[in-house]
Amino acid sequence: MRRITRRAQYCAFALAGLVAAGAAAAAGNPTQGRIDAYTCMGCHGIPGYTNAYPNYRVPKLGGQSPQYIVSALKEYREGDRSHPTMRIQANALSDQQMEDIAAFLSQSPERSDDLRN
Repeated sequence: MRRITRRAQYCAFALAGLVAAGAAAAAGNPTQGRIDAYTCMGCHGIPGYTNAYPNYRVPKLGGQSPQYIVSALKEYREGDRSHPTMRIQANALSDQQMEDIAAFLSQSPERSDDLRN
């Protein structure tokens, strides 16, 4: 019985290690994301900004879930979201760049005017 318990412990530790390694590999690099997000700040870094036509309120990005940001960018790229400027921006990004930007923005302040610092 003791042998089965020890073997189960080893399996559990190995599985936990694999899960942690997979999560780390999928995570973006916030340092690179800060560089890649430079263009994003042209709209999302201006407090209270709305674009001229059509009139859209520009949402806050700081503090958002990284999964949400990546999902939204991919939906813009695929045309599942209809904002033309965002579709162009998302088409220019690789999946890794999306992950990096999401990592940066998720760790950034919620106030958009603090993102430029």
